[in-house]
Amino acid sequence: MSYFQSHEKLEVYHYSLSFTVLADKVSNSLPRGRAYLVDQLRRAATSIPLNIAEGAGEFSPSEKCRFYRMAKRSATECSSILDVMRSLQLVEEKHFVEAMEALCRIVAMLITMIKRIGDKAH
Repeated sequence: MSYFQSHEKLEVYHYSLSFTVLADKVSNSLPRGRAYLVDQLRRAATSIPLNIAEGAGEFSPSEKCRFYRMAKRSATECSSILDVMRSLQLVEEKHFVEAMEALCRIVAMLITMIKRIGDKAH
């Protein structure tokens, strides 16, 4: 018997979970005294899959899009946090590149979903 929820069938959801693991890895590598960045990145990263799941669970196309847009905004926030970390020389370049590539993929997928659902709603 399968207990899959609708969000678990979405490729973007799985990418966002992988990014959350990567964000945690980056967070764990930061020096002491940077808890504000750790907290911000972890919250924003976690918000991506949570909002995707909420959107997937909605029936209304406008509500689906609203949650997917929130997930996209959280991904964009993660990108900015990583830029700050990079500017402060707190993140290894390979982790930065890997994280940014993942975020670009997630944002692109979410934009496609939002457009597709938005087109159907009108």
